[in-house]
Amino acid sequence: MGVSVSRGAVAAKAQARGVRLSWWKLLLLPLMLGSIAAGFLWAPRVGGLGDETYVMYFHVPMAWVGGLAYLVSAFYAIKYLARRRLADDTLSAASAELGLLFTFLATVTGALWARSKWGAYWNWDPKQTSIFLLMLTYGAYFMLRSAVPDPDRRATLSAVYALLAAVAVPFLMLIIPRFVVVSALHPSPVVDREVNRKIGMVLMGSNLAFTVLYVWMLQLRARLQSVAIRKESVL
Repeated sequence: MGVSVSRGAVAAKAQARGVRLSWWKLLLLPLMLGSIAAGFLWAPRVGGLGDETYVMYFHVPMAWVGGLAYLVSAFYAIKYLARRRLADDTLSAASAELGLLFTFLATVTGALWARSKWGAYWNWDPKQTSIFLLMLTYGAYFMLRSAVPDPDRRATLSAVYALLAAVAVPFLMLIIPRFVVVSALHPSPVVDREVNRKIGMVLMGSNLAFTVLYVWMLQLRARLQSVAIRKESVL
């Protein structure tokens, strides 16, 4: 009797905590719809880009979330090395997986934009080249994970690799594309302050919306991986 009551109290507390923590998910739909509506109806089109301006409101947030996810992966890698908890390795791998997904989507949207403005999907622009190298880097991360069957050894090697790969993220996404001595095809920032202000506000809203989406997806992916790990341990 006492045990069942205790379990019921724990379950009720966990359910209440889940309700308190899930309220932010309700922000996702209005954030997404608001960002899309503002991008299409309020923010002006950039001169020289035309309708391709709208791609920017998806391309930039996806690239932002991709970089964020890689850094979060490194954060949980540090936590794993410090505490040796497989749950941290699960979150690190899940975040790296989402980083690779969003980076790929940023590459696809960028290629569609490039086809319209530059005449070809791929032009080896510095940003295109650097993001391609970044995807190769994290593709190798998952090859490493698949090649090591032991969970503890896999988690340790993956954590070290994630930390090393995270060092390359700001260089490949920000520093090299900006300072490399090659003629870049990406458009320069818009000069008009009013246009910059409106576009900046829409981009901040889009970045926030995609960040919330990433956090939600990270939770779901971590749960799925945890279930898969439990099944492996049982078998």
